[in-house]
Amino acid sequence: MTDRPTTGTHPLDHLVLPTGSLEVARARLTSLGFVVAPTGIHPFGTENCCVFLADGTYLEPLAIGREQAAIEAAAAGNVFVARDRAYRESRGDEGFSAVVLGTGNADADHARYVETGLSAGNTLSFSRAFTDTSGKSDVASFKQAFAAASGATDAFLFACQRINAPKVDRAALQAHANGASGILEVVAVSDQPAEQTSLISVAVNDPAADGEGGAFLLPNATLSVLDPKSFTARFGIPAGSSTKLRFAAIVFAVRSTDVTSRLLAANSIQHDIAGSDIVVQPATGQGAAFIFREIQ
Repeated sequence: MTDRPTTGTHPLDHLVLPTGSLEVARARLTSLGFVVAPTGIHPFGTENCCVFLADGTYLEPLAIGREQAAIEAAAAGNVFVARDRAYRESRGDEGFSAVVLGTGNADADHARYVETGLSAGNTLSFSRAFTDTSGKSDVASFKQAFAAASGATDAFLFACQRINAPKVDRAALQAHANGASGILEVVAVSDQPAEQTSLISVAVNDPAADGEGGAFLLPNATLSVLDPKSFTARFGIPAGSSTKLRFAAIVFAVRSTDVTSRLLAANSIQHDIAGSDIVVQPATGQGAAFIFREIQ
């Protein structure tokens, strides 16, 4: 599959949410009203249980399945595993470590990262089995290029080229009880948001993007960078303090906030209202603040 753009601003592809346990993540996400895909096994020691959305984006809860394999992969230069390990060492096993952008040419993205001094290391190509809810399997293949700013251990971005998309029916995996149909916005926090402009502009392949008002407009979502005070004022969640860029919240489109709030209440999920948004604070297995917003 190569229908991602090779030029122009890259779209949001998926989000990486480290967790200490896929079982805990699966239980938490299910209680939030999401359908969670069967476990996917990477060839380098990590594993995931993804949440696929109808807009083509997805969440990737990520755990360590085979510790020794992950250690060996990181030592051999696997940037994906190395950055995951660095995140866990810095912030623990639960969180939101990476924003992944769609691309049709990961090699071109890698060259751009190298040229601008923002490459996090070599590209990565790999394949893994994908299984849908009916048990049908196929192979998913990817090529990835990684960008990170020096010292920004708590966040990185990478471009993901889908070399082969599994020929399976995802409809059942996208029918979420909470009504979520896509990702509207990804929110990052930094004490110095203006300092993150260069990294994000290069990563999204839009040299002119300056994050005016803290917002980078992708073709299918917004990537916002707020200072802690603005983040807390908007969502009512304490943001702490850090000069490093930290991914902190995900805004989902839902059909009806009434339906979503009733489901959360029925599943004993604590949630708050911020304006017209439903806000669920981060929890073990969830990684980030989840915000549900009704879109007609």
